[in-house]
Amino acid sequence: MYPAISRLASHTRSTLKTPSLALLPPLHLYRRLLRTHRQKLPADLRVLGDEYVKSEFRLHRDIDNPVHIVGFLTEWQLYAQKLEGDAWRGEKLDRGKIEKMSDEQVGQLYEMMR
Repeated sequence: MYPAISRLASHTRSTLKTPSLALLPPLHLYRRLLRTHRQKLPADLRVLGDEYVKSEFRLHRDIDNPVHIVGFLTEWQLYAQKLEGDAWRGEKLDRGKIEKMSDEQVGQLYEMMR
């Protein structure tokens, strides 16, 4: 029975899309995002990005739902990793993420693209 479990575990690990990552505490992640913006973005995009990060973290400061907190921190951490690696240049938005957005979020995205 043990070989079947190990085979299942190895199959599960190999089919995961992203490796599990240890989430940074919110303040560390916030500082990392602002530092990455300072290092990687041109001045006009940096201002926009810094304002957006500050606004989002301020809006989510009093959230109590652990699932929401984990999702929020995970997405921001993945964003920071992409930005640090320059993998974001020329990349298009994932259709699945756009479909999950609220009407307000789509409106914000449209305003940023103008």
